[in-house]
Amino acid sequence: MNAIRSTLVFLWMVVSIIPMGLGLIVCSLFLSDTRVWWLFAVPWLRGSVVAARIVGGVQYRIHGAENLPKAEDMRRIVLCPKHQSTWETFFFPSMTPHPLAYVFKRELLQIPIFGWCLARLKMVHIDRSKRNEAWGKVATQGRVLMDRGKWVIMFPEGTRTERGAKGSYKSGATRLAVATGASVIPIAVTSGRCWPRRSFALRPGVIDVSIGTPVSALDRQPGELMDEIERWIETEMRRLDPEAYYA
Repeated sequence: MNAIRSTLVFLWMVVSIIPMGLGLIVCSLFLSDTRVWWLFAVPWLRGSVVAARIVGGVQYRIHGAENLPKAEDMRRIVLCPKHQSTWETFFFPSMTPHPLAYVFKRELLQIPIFGWCLARLKMVHIDRSKRNEAWGKVATQGRVLMDRGKWVIMFPEGTRTERGAKGSYKSGATRLAVATGASVIPIAVTSGRCWPRRSFALRPGVIDVSIGTPVSALDRQPGELMDEIERWIETEMRRLDPEAYYA
């Protein structure tokens, strides 16, 4: 039964992205990337989360929602979430009050329609093999995007980790925050419960999303700030999903 549910969810994603994605690409020729974000990207991403919930049985609950700045709050924000599956990449844009700009590997641009949409949404794509060049691009474009009211989202572990595992936390997100005077919001996400890494098989259950208090980067060092973010996320992950860490 789970296999059928998963197939239906992913079939919906594949079929629905064709008209929505092509609409986004065409309209981006005439509208700002912020307008097409709200008109096309957010509805499709939100629809994917809803499809996973209704068809796939993937529920979620949010802790600390009051820590997320309101729409009228124009301070610079860098989101730093735990990364266990694709689910959170769909979820965060569907619930944040500001447009998001992901920092992602440029290979994703090669995916038909989906990658083309990413290119039109003015995000930050980097070549991971050129670290110095990549950081310069993140710093330059990140500042510009924040000035336009966008929040930047970076997964500090860089890639998806197995449920119950901890990757190596990189300081790129906190370097950007320090360079731009932004605040960093740590987020714990137990998505590995329901959408395992490198898998298309959904498991019915509940994903916990815990949003931490924004941490100002003013007068901070990137390394020690990331250490604080890491401690909060990993401590919260163990609170939310103890069976994954202490089994």
